[in-house]
Amino acid sequence: MAPSIFITGATGYIGGDALYQLMRSTKQYEVAALVRNSDKGAQIASQYPTIRLVYGDLDSAEALEEEARKADIVLHADHVVAAEALTRGLAAHASDRPGYIIHTSGTAILLFADIERQIFGEASQKIYNDWDGVSEVTTIPDFAPHRNVDKIILASGSSNVKPAIVCPPTIYGQGRGPGNQRSIQLPELSRCTLEMGHGIQVGAGKTYWTNVHVHDLSEVFVALVEAAAAGGGNASWGAEGYYFTENGEHVWGEISKAVVSAAYKAGFVLSDEVKAHSNDEINEMCHFGTGLWGANSRCRAIRARKLLGWSPKGKSIEEEIPDTVAFEADLRGFVKHHAAKVTS
Repeated sequence: MAPSIFITGATGYIGGDALYQLMRSTKQYEVAALVRNSDKGAQIASQYPTIRLVYGDLDSAEALEEEARKADIVLHADHVVAAEALTRGLAAHASDRPGYIIHTSGTAILLFADIERQIFGEASQKIYNDWDGVSEVTTIPDFAPHRNVDKIILASGSSNVKPAIVCPPTIYGQGRGPGNQRSIQLPELSRCTLEMGHGIQVGAGKTYWTNVHVHDLSEVFVALVEAAAAGGGNASWGAEGYYFTENGEHVWGEISKAVVSAAYKAGFVLSDEVKAHSNDEINEMCHFGTGLWGANSRCRAIRARKLLGWSPKGKSIEEEIPDTVAFEADLRGFVKHHAAKVTS
């Protein structure tokens, strides 16, 4: 019998692309997906008619617990009620047939130091890693973003439940899933640039983040699913099952320059100037903008490379910028040389 998988977030950006890659695998799986309504269900059914649809949301604790009892492997997005229900369901598995949960966190968890100090736009030299530094990552202060759900997942580890956490940084590139195919940080920076008519940055613009193409990220999820289906494989689970997924890093001030340059060359804005904005101004343009572009999130993805043979190949975030700017411009009705036409 094919391993059974239950996935939440299948119409989201991360989950949808992971589902796309999983369904293209040569391995056979029985997949069930949580969907909020018939419209979301239709998105999945039109692309993957063999997937069993489970109607509910991330607060549907009873349904989630029941699905986790039945599933061999659970792929889950970031949500407290759902994490508690899914891990309860998986705990009902026998120890000779443990349930596996692959949880999506995010490297916003590393922003805590800058958030606590309320220092934005400045560089940090602190770099975390998921290999010999994994215990530092799994004991980050409780007030850090994502930490509340990470703790639930990590605490679930037992002979019955084998958890792993995938922790992506800035994700870029168009998704291939049945629903949302748009990321957040780079598209939102492009949107704000187009709407303001100039480049924007938080303070001095010296903040570092790491990054990964969404297609490369999906390869990590598939590799972990395959390891789980093989009884754990070479992957780490439990306390050391923490996987950063970076493929390089960037400075947000430099990305801001590249975004406005692309917009200016296409004629979407009249200037390629980048202007520094206050924290309040940035957060008014974009929810949590000071965190997204102004606090440091630096890490090294060692575990996936060592244990899963992960070798990311996607184009760089810098190469992606012109396409992202063009996509955001099209969404908002901009056309090439839009700025000149508006002012003429």
